[in-house]
Amino acid sequence: MQVTNLTDSQIDSSTILDRAKGRGSSILGIITSNAKIGVGVGVVAFFVLMALAAPLLTPYNPDASVVVGSLPPSSAHILGTTSLGQDMFAQIVYGARVSLVVGFFAATGSTMLQVFFGLTSAYFGGLVDEVLSLIINVFLVLPGLPLTIVLASIALVLLFTTWSYGARVLRAQTLSLKEREFVTAARASGESSLRIIFAEILPNEAALVASTFIGTFVYAVGAEVALEFLGLGDTSKATWGVILYWAQNNAALIVGKWWQFVPAGLCVAILCAGLTFINFGIDELANPRLRREGKSILRKKIKRVVYAGVETE
Repeated sequence: MQVTNLTDSQIDSSTILDRAKGRGSSILGIITSNAKIGVGVGVVAFFVLMALAAPLLTPYNPDASVVVGSLPPSSAHILGTTSLGQDMFAQIVYGARVSLVVGFFAATGSTMLQVFFGLTSAYFGGLVDEVLSLIINVFLVLPGLPLTIVLASIALVLLFTTWSYGARVLRAQTLSLKEREFVTAARASGESSLRIIFAEILPNEAALVASTFIGTFVYAVGAEVALEFLGLGDTSKATWGVILYWAQNNAALIVGKWWQFVPAGLCVAILCAGLTFINFGIDELANPRLRREGKSILRKKIKRVVYAGVETE
């Protein structure tokens, strides 16, 4: 391990800028190198920009009644209105904020807990591992629905109920990595345990952590919408789950008012599909076997198309 002392040396700002550009180009290269990641990032970026630019996209307040009754889509209201006369497009774009914020909060907090409990318990072992594993097992069996009723906070419930399984996965991976040569060399050089955990072991689990983060994000978005659809959220605020809740209460499907539930359902499906594409792309980048299998399947399809063209001639 090489340790550099920077206290008496001057750091060239151009060097730092070049390194930052290098990291940016590498991230862009990862996105463009895999079609699934590119598509997924594009979908998520679309919804993030839509949520941020909500006041610019619609002049209506999502909670205010602008007309009397439910109207079908028109030039004035491109996605129609709710039974209370609220603009549906305004509710969709403003509701995206809630789903994205809840999903990001739950995924970020859950991932941090997974990394801390999973890596720490596996690396130290002994009594530390027993205590932390006990905590993980307790949270692993916590029921989400009763907690939602008791805590009345969907974000906190998703945070507490989504990290334990990922922590077990990271613990199993760390048990294998801590016996590798580079970890032994770090111990021999006198590195601290925290530095070994977060600077030596964690970077080798980056793909697994990223995949877990995306998977938790997908689960959090779907669970938030589902719980609000059941009426466990704040039904006075415009969110995708609340839109579906009121559509169900007003029998929109039975009376044929598709604009009250189809846009919100499509948004949930497309956002979760985009996040899933990112997850699949990360798996392909981390697992060379998946890349080879994907290329072999593509070659077989091309051969079939070529052979079919030859036979028709």
